[in-house]
Amino acid sequence: MLLPQPLVRGRLVSRYKRFFADLVLDDGREITAHCPNPGAMLGLREPGQGAWVSWSDDPKRKLAWTLQCVEQGNALVGVNTLLPNRLVAEALAQGAIPELAGYQTIRPEVKYAEASRVDFLLTHPDRPPCWLEVKNCHFSRTPGLAEFPDCKAERSTRHLLDLAAQVAEGHRAVVLFVVQREDCETFSACADLDPAFARGLDAAAKAGVEVLVYACAMSKETIRIARRILWTNAHLTAI
Repeated sequence: MLLPQPLVRGRLVSRYKRFFADLVLDDGREITAHCPNPGAMLGLREPGQGAWVSWSDDPKRKLAWTLQCVEQGNALVGVNTLLPNRLVAEALAQGAIPELAGYQTIRPEVKYAEASRVDFLLTHPDRPPCWLEVKNCHFSRTPGLAEFPDCKAERSTRHLLDLAAQVAEGHRAVVLFVVQREDCETFSACADLDPAFARGLDAAAKAGVEVLVYACAMSKETIRIARRILWTNAHLTAI
């Protein structure tokens, strides 16, 4: 996927009210950018961190700039939470996720359970339907380890219950974590920040929900789902 071009570098001054970020660009301009990320963004919101923004000339937008990536150490980290579903749709169309290849139809945003929408429903006449939930991940505080979530995630925990219910009906269900960074080799639930989610992920896996984690290939021009990384149970000692 091509990121909006060109990306312009600056440094974070403040990220506030969830959807706003003040930056000083490398050319000295002071801007306010839309931050397309309602989460905590732990480790990715510190004053002085390098960051990359895109610019839009759409007159309907209140803010022309959008925060796309933040530098953490030597890593370039995608923070736009709108991208994972688009990346997964692109990867599914290209057959780039082998575990999810071979389905005939791919339907986004399908209502299911009592009050949920699954990100994708994959179907084929010769297979049970596959309910696919996508989660964005960019949190890393231990070198090489990606974690989710970085704050309480009650909605995500409910999604795990919904997926487990589909398995009980004889369907296939998958939760796919998209890690918007290149520097991680393993993934774990973040039990100290949200023990309920960590317990829920373990319970869902035991109920037959498949857990997939894919890291992205990142640059200032493109981002794509690139490789599967290992899901570990390192969090169990914290529950």
